[in-house]
Amino acid sequence: QVQLVESGGGLVQPGGSLRLSCAASGSLPSNSAMAWYRQAPGKQRESVAFIASYGTTTYTDSVKGRFTISRDNAKNTVFLQMNSLKPEDTAVYYCWAPGAWGRGTQVTVSS
Repeated sequence: QVQLVESGGGLVQPGGSLRLSCAASGSLPSNSAMAWYRQAPGKQRESVAFIASYGTTTYTDSVKGRFTISRDNAKNTVFLQMNSLKPEDTAVYYCWAPGAWGRGTQVTVSS
């Protein structure tokens, strides 16, 4: 009954930036933990960033200092600001919340 819809993906050159958004609807509590995952072709899905219900954030080492996860509880939306993008960041990015996965949004970093 929870729906997650990502947006903001696209094609960007190395060193560029993108901001992903994930809008939640349905029965998800406003203070739910949420996270971003990604999956590159031929690779397993991996965690990228996590934000707890109380606001603490964690990141995988490869994106620390470049990515920032944040949320707007009033709008049930989580964001992922991605700076200094690298070709290895190319993947489908998925939003997660308890009981739901988004459909994913493609991020391609290429010159």
